[in-house]
Amino acid sequence: MQLSFDAADRLVELVEARRCPIPASDAAQALFALASAPTAIARSLLEEVVTGDARLVWRGASVGLAEAPGAETLLESATFVVFDLETTGLSPVRSRIVEIGAQKIERLVTGDTFETLVNPGVPLPVAITALTGIGRNEARAAPDADLAVRRFLSFAGDAVLVAHNARFDMGFLDRAVERLTGRRVAAPVVDTVWLARRLLGARTTRFGLQPLSHFFGTAVTPCHRALADAQATAEILIALIGLAQERGAGTVADLVELSAPRARRLQGKRSLVAQAPTAPGTYIFRDAHGQALYVGRARDLRARLRSYFSGGRQRPAVEAALGALASVDWRLSGSELEAALDELLLLRELRPPANARSTRPDRHVYLRRRGSTWTCVSEPTPHGPISGRGIAKRAALALAGHDGDDPLAALPGLRLRLRSLATDLRFEDAARLRDRIAALEQVVARIDEMHKARSLQACLVVPALEPGMMRAVFVAHGIVSRRTIPRGGGGSLEVEAGLADVQGSLDAELAATTAEELLLIASFIVRPPPELRVVPLERNAILAVANGVALAA
Repeated sequence: MQLSFDAADRLVELVEARRCPIPASDAAQALFALASAPTAIARSLLEEVVTGDARLVWRGASVGLAEAPGAETLLESATFVVFDLETTGLSPVRSRIVEIGAQKIERLVTGDTFETLVNPGVPLPVAITALTGIGRNEARAAPDADLAVRRFLSFAGDAVLVAHNARFDMGFLDRAVERLTGRRVAAPVVDTVWLARRLLGARTTRFGLQPLSHFFGTAVTPCHRALADAQATAEILIALIGLAQERGAGTVADLVELSAPRARRLQGKRSLVAQAPTAPGTYIFRDAHGQALYVGRARDLRARLRSYFSGGRQRPAVEAALGALASVDWRLSGSELEAALDELLLLRELRPPANARSTRPDRHVYLRRRGSTWTCVSEPTPHGPISGRGIAKRAALALAGHDGDDPLAALPGLRLRLRSLATDLRFEDAARLRDRIAALEQVVARIDEMHKARSLQACLVVPALEPGMMRAVFVAHGIVSRRTIPRGGGGSLEVEAGLADVQGSLDAELAATTAEELLLIASFIVRPPPELRVVPLERNAILAVANGVALAA
């Protein structure tokens, strides 16, 4: 039975990921690790799984999802049955149901209730008796699980099922219903834990039944008895439905989607990256309107994109982008270096909201001296670019009164002043100056890093996306140029053009976009990937590497 459950769950996930019915041969190969499976054999292998699960249905020679009854019903017209189970333990396989309680909601108004003890067929654990107050004799005199579950199903009818932490309660209910009917429950299921997480956001960090009952001020207090807990959950559900409607939810299907656990929501979007190649490149997350949400790059696009749907937590901004994700675009590159440079161009062009501000060239600022004061400006100066206006402002305050043009020269005097303030017990002033000195030290380190990047003179040769070609990134005098070099004699003109591009004078002021390119190239020179060769700015040396000729050490 458990094998059938597991196979059905995996098959449902496969269909949800593809968002369309799956041919029986594909499904059988995925479920049973077969090299190939003719349609007739595949159907016979899957027959028991599909017919035994109400979520699945045959659609010709393919397996699809059955339409959940009532999914398109308007929320204000829907019937919900909020239920809770008390059990002898946590495992649906080894533990038993002890009590079932349920509260019906019709047209957003509470109605009839259902309550029954259940004879678990095993001695009631002492811990469960202490927790719930249900005595062993009471449980022994109750109807058996089959009869109790039949009565509950009769009470619920075709209503939408609701539970707090539905995965737990539905695990027990599915197992009991499968014993009775050979199929799982087909009704839509709403989980109030995940619904509260989606709708309440930062308003609370505790989503257990007791904390949420206190948050919403329910009339019924949860007490580890099935009916009371179900009634409290029902009050919470009605409040959450109101919040969901404010967010635009109109139907039961909308509510089910909002209450889906994060892993399930992400699983449903895996199909967006199913065809991603295993090559370097950039990718763009877009919403339903085509707006760019997030830009990234990867050495292996498929591995990187799939990692977003593996269950690991992302930065809050990326989590929000995944929630609104409707499509993913990717652009191939011949190498990781090219992908990284292309990413910078996309960040500047699209300005996606989910990317960290420090990675976007438009968020950089510079320091400029005006008499004895220093300010932050957007126009390039020799003192920048600095990624972070807050750090730059604190550094500017630290430099107030410094008449020289070199911010580094101000640090010794500032440190002496800090020690003097501490000696005089002026701790608040000392703490404020300490923070400004720390910001100035970061800015000075950044400026020094930029000076080193400006002094780079090299050519980085990597594979091109086009067969028979190489890409050369020329860098000198703070100038970056990219050229495609064909193998053979035709590459000479491109190399000479690239060398000519980077001839010039070393500018004291550098635009943020060029600065980010230089810093990126410097990082690749320090830690080059296997396909990258760093070559001096010499015509013959560049041509030799582009044509695959090894240079003498």
